[in-house]
Amino acid sequence: MSEEEKKEQNVERFLDLIRQSRKGKFKLYIGMIAGVGKTYRMLKEARGLLKKGIDVQIGYIETHGRKDTERVLEGLPVIPRKTVFYKGKELEEMDLQAILNIHPEIVIVDELAHTNIPGSKHEKRWQDVVEIIEAGINVISAVNIQHIDSLSGEIEELTGVVVQERIPDLILGMADEILNVDLPADELITRLKEGKIYKEGTVEIALKNFFQPEKILQLRELALKEVAGQVERKIDTEIFSGKRRPEKFLACITTNQKTAKKIIRKTSRMANYYTSSWLVLYVQTSGEAFDKIRLSDQRFLMNNLKLATELGAEVVKIKSNNIAGTIFSVAVEKQISTILVGVPSYTLKKYLFHQNTLRRLVNKLAGTKIDLIIVS
Repeated sequence: MSEEEKKEQNVERFLDLIRQSRKGKFKLYIGMIAGVGKTYRMLKEARGLLKKGIDVQIGYIETHGRKDTERVLEGLPVIPRKTVFYKGKELEEMDLQAILNIHPEIVIVDELAHTNIPGSKHEKRWQDVVEIIEAGINVISAVNIQHIDSLSGEIEELTGVVVQERIPDLILGMADEILNVDLPADELITRLKEGKIYKEGTVEIALKNFFQPEKILQLRELALKEVAGQVERKIDTEIFSGKRRPEKFLACITTNQKTAKKIIRKTSRMANYYTSSWLVLYVQTSGEAFDKIRLSDQRFLMNNLKLATELGAEVVKIKSNNIAGTIFSVAVEKQISTILVGVPSYTLKKYLFHQNTLRRLVNKLAGTKIDLIIVS
């Protein structure tokens, strides 16, 4: 089967999904890095859909001045952006209300992880997309792998870059179809040096950050794994739905900033894979009362609980000096299948305390069907 025939088959499959339900369907292109051709692929698909007589319109596209992308955009129906004044500047933003009013059959929305201008209806563009889908409009969108929230820790370790604009993993779970847009590392770097990705002046900066061969290969691996995992999850859900024990996860966190973030993100990924609900539990002991811990620890805790909420978790806060007993009680009450906790702290006093707590929890779980995962 030729590449064109495969693309034609992808378009037909997405059209079949649309016909099956009145609720909007969601197709998502994932790339390993900027410049692999996500926007170009979406626009080519839009042209193919138009030829089939489908009412497809461009809700928002960012060409970044790339000539190939601008050429394929020419002639496509574009919903005008709205003008927003912010801090004395005239800025452009996607017109959510216009999209809802026009109500095309399919709308193309680029830059899914984008943060909207303050004063917009929603803080993030992915929230706009959720509203569009719920209104019965089908959406085709795109995002790079580094913008997936639960991967942000790995991305930071890999690249040294803290990515600020992120989408929660639950958005991936909403997608009816996920496709990877791939490009060999050497071809990608050649495109960058030829000025086909970024404008002159930013190329050298890019080559020192994301656009290094070893980093590109690792980002490529993450993107391939993510798409494969999502496809596997979807197949698993459709084939084995109702035949397996329902999964429900409980993330147990403390005021430790880094450990708590890792536990939350790992639990989010697992819950997303199994399309299951999850909770975050913080047990506040008398020694962790807000008048006894540092303001920085309080701030870390609040930020982590906010992160958990944004990722789709139910947050539970309980005051108790019996940490193991409280975790066990919540797990039983909420019918948890898997508990995730952090590895004990390595300061001697905290290590001994957490080891004792962990031992008690293991003893309580013995004989139950609840699994325990210790996150490093």
